[in-house]
Amino acid sequence: MKKKLWISVLILAIIIGGIYSIVKVNPPLEIGTLASSEDNKSVVVGIGNKGFREIKILDVSVNNNDVPSKTKLQVSNALQGFIITDNYNNEDAKKYGLTNIDGVAIKSGTSPSSNFEKLDDGNASKDDEIYGISVIYNKEINKVHIKYSYFGISFKETVIIN
Repeated sequence: MKKKLWISVLILAIIIGGIYSIVKVNPPLEIGTLASSEDNKSVVVGIGNKGFREIKILDVSVNNNDVPSKTKLQVSNALQGFIITDNYNNEDAKKYGLTNIDGVAIKSGTSPSSNFEKLDDGNASKDDEIYGISVIYNKEINKVHIKYSYFGISFKETVIIN
């Protein structure tokens, strides 16, 4: 009886390890649009989820893991796009669904490449949600570091801003 239990536990451990390895090798976050102000103090990084479950953004930092002055998540649609702004409170910015990062999970099936394809084919609609991390910093932004969680596994993605 003990032998069957140990075999079952071993098989379960192999399955869990295999799933973990597959997820780690194929991270679900996909980077799309990169846009910035002329002085690179305001940046938008378009993101999406090519995975099977929601992604939760845990933290966003800039350059050498500095804390940005302001960080928001834009939840817009493929037809509207994103806004680059240094003022999240103006009327134009409010139209782009700016919200706190910890308040939104990135839905699965929101890959930027599939949204770009829909735009190219003329099949994009207001129902196609897009997400953009909007960051403001008092110095030029060269890198945006995004920490996120998927299936309880933490990931870190670094985006270089040119």
